[in-house]
Amino acid sequence: MCGIFGYLGYKDALPFLIEGLKKLEYRGYDSAGIATLDQGKLFVSKCVGKISDLESLLQQKPISGELGIGHTRWATHGQPSHLNSHPHEDCNSELVVVHNGIIENYLELRQELTGRGHKFKSATDTEVLAHLIEEYLAGGLFHAVRKSLLMVRGSYALAVISEREPGRIVAARHGSPLIIGHGENEKFLSSDIPAILKYTGRVIYLDNGELAEISAEETRVFGLSGKALDKEVSFISWDPESAEKGGYSHFMLKEIHEQPNAIRKTIEGRVEADSHKIHFDELNLTDAEIKKIDRVVFTACGTSWHAGLIGEYLFERLAKLPTEVEYAAEFRYRDPIIDENTLVIAVTQSGETADTLAAVWEAKSRNAKTIAICNVAGSTIAREAHGVVYTNAGPEIGVASTKAFTTQLTVIYLLAILFGKRRGLISNNEAAEMISRLVEVPQKIEQLLLSEPRIEAIAEKLSGATNALYLGRGKGFPIALEGALKLKEVSYIHAEGYPAAEMKHGPIALIDENMPVVVLALSGRRYDKILGNIEEVKARGGQVIAVASEGDTMIAEKADEIIYIPNTIEPLSPLLAVVPLQLLAYYIAVKRGCHVDQPRNLAKSVTVE
Repeated sequence: MCGIFGYLGYKDALPFLIEGLKKLEYRGYDSAGIATLDQGKLFVSKCVGKISDLESLLQQKPISGELGIGHTRWATHGQPSHLNSHPHEDCNSELVVVHNGIIENYLELRQELTGRGHKFKSATDTEVLAHLIEEYLAGGLFHAVRKSLLMVRGSYALAVISEREPGRIVAARHGSPLIIGHGENEKFLSSDIPAILKYTGRVIYLDNGELAEISAEETRVFGLSGKALDKEVSFISWDPESAEKGGYSHFMLKEIHEQPNAIRKTIEGRVEADSHKIHFDELNLTDAEIKKIDRVVFTACGTSWHAGLIGEYLFERLAKLPTEVEYAAEFRYRDPIIDENTLVIAVTQSGETADTLAAVWEAKSRNAKTIAICNVAGSTIAREAHGVVYTNAGPEIGVASTKAFTTQLTVIYLLAILFGKRRGLISNNEAAEMISRLVEVPQKIEQLLLSEPRIEAIAEKLSGATNALYLGRGKGFPIALEGALKLKEVSYIHAEGYPAAEMKHGPIALIDENMPVVVLALSGRRYDKILGNIEEVKARGGQVIAVASEGDTMIAEKADEIIYIPNTIEPLSPLLAVVPLQLLAYYIAVKRGCHVDQPRNLAKSVTVE
């Protein structure tokens, strides 16, 4: 969704605002704007386009001030335009608002306010907030914001500044993330951690239904009732350099290459490679509770949903538990049959995905146990679920998820072993062997990354395609889905992933000499059947790009292009097989001139339905 950044202190706010918005541009990039307060006077600058366009505008017409708020937009209400860009002003241009989220009752509020004489300039839901706050401004900015929020339905993270109170920002959140960074006599406001890492590691996470009154000297937090709250200051352990490109052309490429170390960090401190022990102190499930679980439900969106599909294979195979995988947006609106013996595992990189959060709330309302697998400490889902396992991947800036996915798979694999052990299905020796093979995976990915030039050459050949098909069997099927999603996300080539056996039930009609078909042809009990699928593709003139196991000689006779991955045990093959598909999508997108880190119409964290 959209990105919010704010600064107040004793320095010029403009450089902080521009830098902060650049760090948040993965959250929205169809328009941008900032507002500053300088000697009690509001100045606003905004435009359609990227932060660089706003930067050019400010070079022509600079503004200054030691307090300011900024916004980078991903449109929900109203097409990208100057008038629909944030910040939004009240009738008298005395206050401005930036907002992430959706005000569900904005139409009725807009009608009511228009009847009172308010003049609206935009088609956005956000402008309603500016006019509502204006109605109550005589009682002070904080009072006006609190009073207004009692009247709205929906989700929001917002920041408000006013000429009447030039030394403060009022911020609030409900359903969309907002973080307050504490420096020395200066404060930072941000939708996400990477934007403030450069300035401070001390933060306050606002929770749902909380407002903050922020000055350079202090932060006061209140509930919507007006009751003061005592909020703990947390420390972010991420290295500021982890949010930089570090010499890579794009964040996506950097994050693909970070996967070996990200997996190592996820394993670190949690396993003993020479024994059978797995430590998940933050799980908050006793052995007795684990033994009572009779069903597992993974719930997630997008790439995380694909991780859940692999979780289904792993939990059924290693823990012998019936397992289902649900799209979070569907799960929350159904009447799911779950109870106190059901474990719901929510998978989300950001910990702020609106539908996944709502799925957790639905599961808790029905007394199910909930575990969150997430990458961001202090995120909403980490606080809402009964237990949490952090993936420790570090900041993931690229919109197309890469290292978040492989670290999610790492956690799910370890959880499946742990549950299998606790349920008496996996011996200590078997667990020790599986753990030792996992510990080998980072080095195997490093070996696989040496094939990058070959993958880039294949990408050159495929970059002119308009469609692609991805096929896999078993755990190869979710990887086929993930490979197709990556290609769609960053290159805008239409691609679909299918179980290979389903090809004959429709998709085979699409295959001709112009249709590249990427096949997960990994060793295992389904290998002969995959070879049969390849023969069917070749018989219809299709181009076959095979991802195959190292040492496979038979595949050379059947595929047009082959990418070999190091051998490992079957449950771990997805961790290796997905890497070449990430690289393939990346290089195809680059060769097509696409904005790899900021694909059109997409944002990193979807914090509204």
